Amino acid sequence: MPSHLIRFNKPFQVLSQFTSEDDKMALSSFIDVPDFYSAGRLDYDSEGLLLLTNQGPLQHLIASPKFKMPKTYWVQVEGDISDQALEQLRHGVELKDGLTKPAQAKRMTTPDIWSRTPPVRERKNIPTSWLSLQIHEGKNRQVRRMTAAVGFPTLRLIRYAIGPYTLDDLAPGEWQYTDTTSELQYEVNQFEQQRKKQATTPNRRGPRPERPKVSHGKRVARQPGRTQSTSRARRK
Repeated sequence: MPSHLIRFNKPFQVLSQFTSEDDKMALSSFIDVPDFYSAGRLDYDSEGLLLLTNQGPLQHLIASPKFKMPKTYWVQVEGDISDQALEQLRHGVELKDGLTKPAQAKRMTTPDIWSRTPPVRERKNIPTSWLSLQIHEGKNRQVRRMTAAVGFPTLRLIRYAIGPYTLDDLAPGEWQYTDTTSELQYEVNQFEQQRKKQATTPNRRGPRPERPKVSHGKRVARQPGRTQSTSRARRK
């Protein structure tokens, strides 16, 4: 049975879609498989794991933050990130669109990864450091805004994992079919059952009887078959 899921290591400056815009590279430069689409997105200037699927419910579950698939990023920042900044990231950072949810943030050694083309622009006499940051949200450019808010701008951003799926064994531009986990497949089945139930649930409220249309300035004619009351008929 063919897999419904693809792991892809998206290179730097590649769009998370198959259609190119403004001569930018897109997924079509790397993946030639019909009917697969990205589940979620990864910014043009970010690298790393992107999941693709040919199933609508699976795409919805992976992309939706409410299904709690955490996303883990390896982040290179300008400066030697402080304990105070890490604590701020863990407890939530105030951004223009609200307070972020608590994240998992910790220092990490420089990962053994590929060189980026073009390379990161580093300033002389200013060190850089790496951290692992795991979030459960999907705000626009959230990781970059979070590190900037605590005083350490992001220089390089790599998404290492989405839930149980990782970049392991994938070079930039490489992709591989992968199986859905039993937990994710269970969520897909539950989602489809709920959607079918909602589609087949009858509307308990019947249609309202249509009222006679009345043109402006005219009275409604007496309904046929309605007789005068006995008490009113005796008044003469």
